[in-house]
Amino acid sequence: MALLDLGPGAGLYHEYDPPAGNKPTLVFVNALTGNTGAWQAVVAPRCRAAGLGTLCWNVRGQQDSPFTPDTVLDAALIAGDLRRLVDHVAPPRPLPVGLSIGGLYAARAILAGMPAEGLVLLNTLRRIGPRIAWINDAMLAAVRTGGVPLLLDMFLPLLTNEDYQAAHRAQFLTGAPYVPLDPGHGHVRLMEAAGGTDWDLPYEALTLPVLTVTGLQDRLFLDRPIVDELRARLPDARHLTWDDAGHLLPQERPERLADALIAFAAEV
Repeated sequence: MALLDLGPGAGLYHEYDPPAGNKPTLVFVNALTGNTGAWQAVVAPRCRAAGLGTLCWNVRGQQDSPFTPDTVLDAALIAGDLRRLVDHVAPPRPLPVGLSIGGLYAARAILAGMPAEGLVLLNTLRRIGPRIAWINDAMLAAVRTGGVPLLLDMFLPLLTNEDYQAAHRAQFLTGAPYVPLDPGHGHVRLMEAAGGTDWDLPYEALTLPVLTVTGLQDRLFLDRPIVDELRARLPDARHLTWDDAGHLLPQERPERLADALIAFAAEV
């Protein structure tokens, strides 16, 4: 566990485990309100057991990664931070794995020159039309009104598969009072900046090996025609489609995801 110092009041919390021999290092990039624990529960340990390195980190605004009040936590900043972190840690053969908007951050870092053996996009492929723009605004309104608990109570059934819902339902809608997040909280600041994110990537320029994984029980962000269209623009891609998974793949199908990452790392 370490903190990369980015100057007064700013830093990147990260956890690095080097690979065995010359195997790749998986560089996990969180979703908007994620943290390293999503990877470290099952996925990262299983990948390390196969000899892969892992680098888990939290973007500025997430747990233990401080930021200054005047910092705009947008995609350009986070992609730049990812490049700084990889330069600092210098993991062998970095292979970024991004969940949701984390895949966009990773792709932008690669397009800006970050070295990478490949790229994994987990439920990243989307286009922001009126429906998803409305959803993004509604999620921000939820945390401003009742914090992350309200956000999860409202949206988690639309993000996850039914097995996950059945197993975890008792943890939610507990009747505890909802408390708004402070306007300066990192999650609020990240969600505010994310509303203006440009998702129009030059997919044809991502010429390295790419793995996409799509969960068909994602009832919030998934638009299958858009996913198919964007997949077709990737020059060197392979695709997995899981009908029993939703949006949060590291929590819903962690063992299967780890095995897919191990297989892809062996391929590249």
